[in-house]
Amino acid sequence: MALSAALIITGIAIGLLVIYAADVAVAMSSDSDNGFLPLDHMQRGIGLGGPALILPIIAFFISRKEPSKGLGIMIIISGILIIVGGVVVLANPAPAAESSDRDPVASTAMLFIPAIVQLALGGIKITKS
Repeated sequence: MALSAALIITGIAIGLLVIYAADVAVAMSSDSDNGFLPLDHMQRGIGLGGPALILPIIAFFISRKEPSKGLGIMIIISGILIIVGGVVVLANPAPAAESSDRDPVASTAMLFIPAIVQLALGGIKITKS
């Protein structure tokens, strides 16, 4: 039961990351700063990115006693997606971010910490399976 719930919430996290990436891609290719979702950068990050950072970690802990290579692979996939997204943000900062005092490197570094934790937890889950 806990394993199936963990698989579902990790699947939701991966889905949120894919939607987030698609929305950012649309926003980067258009003249406006909006993607196909009517959200700005902060709303997109909090609504789509926040849960995607937390859900795989929760999934690991609710299923820590049950072996599952599939869950470990899904947690690693979510960590990789977060790292790829952070690298894309570093390589292509938004034009609005250039005019603000916000440091994109410092804010992106906060993405890498949960992503590395997810990679480690996914590796632990696979080795214990």
